[in-house]
Amino acid sequence: MNDQPEEIGILIADHHPKFREGLRKVLEAQPGLRVVGEAADGERTLKLARQLKPRILLLDIRLPRLSGLEILRQLKTLANPVHTLVLAAAPKRNQIVEALQLGARGMLLKRAPARVLLEGIRSVAAGQYWFRHESVPDFVQAVLERKHCPEAVASQPDFCLNRRETEVIALIEGGYTNKEMAKKLAISEPAVKHHLTNIFDKLRVSNRLELILFSIHHHLTDSL
Repeated sequence: MNDQPEEIGILIADHHPKFREGLRKVLEAQPGLRVVGEAADGERTLKLARQLKPRILLLDIRLPRLSGLEILRQLKTLANPVHTLVLAAAPKRNQIVEALQLGARGMLLKRAPARVLLEGIRSVAAGQYWFRHESVPDFVQAVLERKHCPEAVASQPDFCLNRRETEVIALIEGGYTNKEMAKKLAISEPAVKHHLTNIFDKLRVSNRLELILFSIHHHLTDSL
């Protein structure tokens, strides 16, 4: 029996050759990670993503010939979606929110230390969301502003959330504490905690930030 963990195939998409080279060296020095391809522009990225079917796509948000956001938009049509971790030097809030809405699983600054990069890759490969909250100013405000993004849609998957749970999610997006939510909803703090437990169980998320990212991705509160 083979007890070795499944190898994580990674596609690197960035227009700087030196940056790609540095990433490859860092990744290939790690057990269980393998760089399956590299691309310097958007069209090549899309082609390789379809051909190679990597587990992880490290995607520069500003690629020539086809933007990172357009790549995400087209990758949504794949039968086996690639888990994408967006790379950015100086990300704008609206770009990050839109990338999440288009299916990105997280964002990482290009200047992030190697240990943070590796942690992000392994988290996204495990199906989690990854976001270094402190790397983007006013993230909560960006979440609130996402309702005005043209990518928002009315339809959403059915996660069996009731009205109250959706209201709790909206308040979490707004940065409310448990105590503030209890006052806002005219319920007790234990009741708020009970709703949060149910929400986390239904959506299979483990913390508030992951819940916010999941909500952005699936437009959970757009109907409120």
